[in-house]
Amino acid sequence: MTTTVSTRDREKARERGRESPCVLTLDRRSAPRIIQSGEDFLRVKMPEGTRVIYPPEPLAPVPNAEAAIRHALNHPEGCEPLHAKLRPGMKVTIAVDDLSLPLPPMRAPDVRQQVLEVVLQMLAQHGVDDVEVIIAVALHRHMTADEIRHAVGPKVFRELYPKRLYNHDAEDPKGMKKIGEGAHGEPVIINRRAAESDLLIYVNLNLVPMDGGHKSVGVGLTNYEGLKPHHNPDMMLECWSYMDPAKSGMHRSCERIGRVVNQALDVFHIETTINNHMYGDALGFLAKREEDFSTYDEWAFWGIQRALERLPRAAKRAFFHAYRAPFGLTGVTAGKTDPVHAKTLERCFKQYAIPVRGQCDVLVSGVPYLSPYNVNSILNPLLVQVMANGYWFNMYRGVPIIRQGGVQIICHPLYDDFHPQHHPSYIEFFHRLLPETHDSRRLRHHHEEAFARDPAYIHLYRNEYAYHGAHPFYMWYWGEQGRKHIGKTIVVGCESPRAAEILGWETAESVDDALAMAASHLGKPSPEVTLMHWPPLFITDVTA
Repeated sequence: MTTTVSTRDREKARERGRESPCVLTLDRRSAPRIIQSGEDFLRVKMPEGTRVIYPPEPLAPVPNAEAAIRHALNHPEGCEPLHAKLRPGMKVTIAVDDLSLPLPPMRAPDVRQQVLEVVLQMLAQHGVDDVEVIIAVALHRHMTADEIRHAVGPKVFRELYPKRLYNHDAEDPKGMKKIGEGAHGEPVIINRRAAESDLLIYVNLNLVPMDGGHKSVGVGLTNYEGLKPHHNPDMMLECWSYMDPAKSGMHRSCERIGRVVNQALDVFHIETTINNHMYGDALGFLAKREEDFSTYDEWAFWGIQRALERLPRAAKRAFFHAYRAPFGLTGVTAGKTDPVHAKTLERCFKQYAIPVRGQCDVLVSGVPYLSPYNVNSILNPLLVQVMANGYWFNMYRGVPIIRQGGVQIICHPLYDDFHPQHHPSYIEFFHRLLPETHDSRRLRHHHEEAFARDPAYIHLYRNEYAYHGAHPFYMWYWGEQGRKHIGKTIVVGCESPRAAEILGWETAESVDDALAMAASHLGKPSPEVTLMHWPPLFITDVTA
């Protein structure tokens, strides 16, 4: 359920000088905005003159997903069709993206299921029976059997799991292979099975422009040593932004690694894009502007808000994590890495990019219950930080939407709660290291290696569905550019003042209080305020 922009709305937009139908400037009569804050919703009256940016409407999905997939395989970019690469007796490895995307998880059938079923059928028809499917988790937690079944579908799961369908293990001493070095000395290390295959097929589900391309194989199938060249504080400071690969130092490093991969291996990329139809049914009001709410939307919002107020947090969390999004497949491209990814990026920006004129002094946004690193888990305070200073700050091309030294206001309860199975190394990082220092370089040089090599954390990563011991460091580095650029971060509704103190954030009881604090900090009685109406996702194309 999404909002259609009417001709009258467009006329109003022109009258108000809005850059696009996705940008709205509030007047004193404007309705309160709904902000998703963790597992709850806030209804906030923003001051007059606030600029509100909404996601674009979903692109139309392809009419026939299977036909689109088969067409891409038979008409690839830069190489012969997939069927022409196949012969009996060859060794083929298929790598697929893990549960970190899409967000929320997709309603069945997942795109990965749709692609795998077509590809596996084609392999069987050409007598290829030495086939294994690897979930490209890198240092993310391993996916559970149920999570894999949802991603690949019951048929593929039944036929291949667990011997020929399994999680990549970055700590398997016999399971990794160095195949070369990048132009800047990056060690190129990938999964041994993939490295020794006659053909490596990578199935990518591209949610945002940061995903896919050379990043897929070189990151998803590597180990700690392979990630060190680009998952570090210095490289994060060379990224403007993560969502603009042309201006991202991390992407340039991945490209150098990817060129070595493509020289050593026959890699066939299959990249898919989806629309932003994130919410439907009872949650459809989240994709609408508040002025466009129907009576049904008002009652749906009221009912869900009251229900959530009465539920304990664990029950609210279970409700949201059980939700499956009605995303639609908007395109499939197959073939060589660079020409494939160029078309993927084109579709991504067509879905997400919004032209915005001018930066702001104060940026307000909610932080929802979900990030790439807490699917079926808890959004702990370190992950709230990576959403605010990392992802939300980096959702731009051109220049950041917030001015240098501006104030970021986020709405989230910021409870001091960690999933003990998924995030054990996060607990030690947050409570022992961050109170000592926020200096990323010091953290990296004095502590990262010890966490990465810790036998207990390695065991938990390999056997107990835990994120790798080095992963919390990456989450802190991910916010490096945002922390450097933003002058102050204020969290509204914080339940743990100590968690905010550890992050270096200030707290406020309400958005009104936070706005007053921001005005005082900036020395401006009426700072320019922008509210980012996430979710669904969008990316701002900002011109100064």
